[in-house]
Amino acid sequence: MKFFPRTNDLFDTVFDDMFTSPIFTSRNDMAMKTDITEKDGNYLLDMELPGCKKEDIHLELNDGYLTVSASRNTNTEDKDEKGNLIRQERYSGSFSRSFYVGEKVSEEDIKASYENGELKITFPKEVNKLPEKKTIAIE
Repeated sequence: MKFFPRTNDLFDTVFDDMFTSPIFTSRNDMAMKTDITEKDGNYLLDMELPGCKKEDIHLELNDGYLTVSASRNTNTEDKDEKGNLIRQERYSGSFSRSFYVGEKVSEEDIKASYENGELKITFPKEVNKLPEKKTIAIE
């Protein structure tokens, strides 16, 4: 329901865009939406990272937790036909998610690829590693 007549389309568009901005809404364009599936004894994580560059995505394995972090910076400019700036928006954000993969999983067990805004991570469901050889002291 609109209370005021639309008189200036540019003003209305900018005004409407303002209230769909992540600053004014709970909408999060970088929610790192993830699908987890199991196939052939492996877990597959398909994570959406729209607008991110491969070099802005980092994976870290620590104490059985795989942490995926990403950052994104965008700058949008709208100019009129004379080249005058009418609107300029900047967005900067960083996000991370952690997944428990197990304490037996090592960096060598994890494979990752990134293409067209989608990060794919594969790691074994169960890792059967032999325990390290340890010496037992005799008292």
